[in-house]
Amino acid sequence: MGLAEIAAGIEVTEHQREHGVAAVDDTESSLAERLRPFADQLPCGPDAAATVVDAYASGRAVDDCGHVADVPPVTAAKTLHLLGEQVSPVGPQGRDIVDDWLDGRLSRSDAMALAGVGERTFALAAYVESHDPLPEARDAVEGALETEDEDPLGEARSDVGELL
Repeated sequence: MGLAEIAAGIEVTEHQREHGVAAVDDTESSLAERLRPFADQLPCGPDAAATVVDAYASGRAVDDCGHVADVPPVTAAKTLHLLGEQVSPVGPQGRDIVDDWLDGRLSRSDAMALAGVGERTFALAAYVESHDPLPEARDAVEGALETEDEDPLGEARSDVGELL
């Protein structure tokens, strides 16, 4: 195939078509209202989920978010996971071990021993590995889980100029 065949059908235009940007403005509805369509898929009600998100966004630990929302800490962790947050209680190797258990390559007791975790932690890790986040729900809480400072440890790190 030559260059002429590859370029066949390509047009050069002076003006680009204006397609516009699709925008949805949910700023007037509360976080709980935006989560209501996902009530059946979340492990807690939309009001509790909104409280969990608000507490997590303010910097609270996951288990503390559960206490604030009056739900078990594991429910708070499951909710945050479904909303797209990384809350796995095990690291990469632990996730591989949980995947091996889910695929039937390891017994539960062997997987727990290899991962070095107890029953509750293993159960949460299995939930995280076996349930995908809900992209639409993540979109509904967009902005609520973002912090203004990209690097929370930015103040603690030195700048290149400080090394000179």
